[in-house]
Amino acid sequence: MTSSTTITAPTRVIEVEGARIVYRDVGVGNGVPLVALTHLGANLDSWDPEVIDPLAENRRVILLGYRGVGGSTGTVRDSFEQMAADAIAAIRALGLSRVDLFGQSMGGMVAQAVIAEAPDLVDRVIIASAGPQGGPGLTAMSGVFLRGILRGILTFTNPTTLLFFTRTANGRTAARAYQARLARRREGRDSAATPGVFRAQLRAVKTWGAAPAATPTADAGWMLIVHGDSDRMVPVPNAAVLAALFPAAEVLVYPDSGHGAVSQNRTAFVAAALDLLQR
Repeated sequence: MTSSTTITAPTRVIEVEGARIVYRDVGVGNGVPLVALTHLGANLDSWDPEVIDPLAENRRVILLGYRGVGGSTGTVRDSFEQMAADAIAAIRALGLSRVDLFGQSMGGMVAQAVIAEAPDLVDRVIIASAGPQGGPGLTAMSGVFLRGILRGILTFTNPTTLLFFTRTANGRTAARAYQARLARRREGRDSAATPGVFRAQLRAVKTWGAAPAATPTADAGWMLIVHGDSDRMVPVPNAAVLAALFPAAEVLVYPDSGHGAVSQNRTAFVAAALDLLQR
C-alpha cells in the first residue's frame, strides 16, 4: 500500500450496521494502527496535517468519521456510547483486532467509551482536551460553544479561532496558522457538519457531563493526557480528574494554550505522542 498524507488520502467508506462511515488511511505500516476520533462538529478535514502526518511517518493512522457526520450516512448519534459502538464496529469491519486510539476533545470522550466497551481492542491511548464522565464544568460546554459560534458570526471569525486558542499574541498567531493548515486540502474534501450534528453532539456532551463520576480503571494500558491551561470549553481540572481514573496515564498541560492545545504545541505533542506509541 502506498503511503498517503492528510492532504492526499482518498476518502473511503466502511459499512457499519446500516450506515456508511467515511474514513481516511494516512501513512503505512504493519504495526498496531492508530485510530483518530475528531472533535465536536468536525469532519475528516478538521485534522491538522502537521499533527497527523508526523504521527503517520512510520505507522498507519486511520481518521475515522462519525455516523451522520460529513460524508457518513445514517442518523447522527447523541451519546458517546453509541458513537463508541459505531467506532468499535468500524474497527472490526476493517479487520483490526488491536488499535491505538487518539481522541481529540469529544473524540477523547468517545475513546473512553470505547475502552469501557471493548478494552481488549485498545492498546495505547492519547486523549487531548477532553474530560471524563461527570467531569468538572462539562455541562457548561454547550453555552461556551454556542457563545463562541455567535461571536464568530458577529465578528466574521471562524469560531474555532475563538474557541480553540487564547487571545494572547501567541494564541492569535497560532490560530491563523492553524486555519491556513486546515485549508491545504483542496480536493475531495468532506461535507460540512449540519446544525443537526451540532445539536446531537452537544446533547451527548451534556449527558456525559451530568452523569455520575466515572470510577478508576485499573486494567487500562499506557495513556497520554494532553490539555491546555486556558481551555474554556473543557476546563483544565478535567485533566487531573481523568488521570486519576487511569493509573498509567501521563499528563501534559501546555501553557498559554486553549482547546486547540495539540495544534498550538504540535511539535512537542507529536514528540510526546510518538514516545508513548513507540514505548
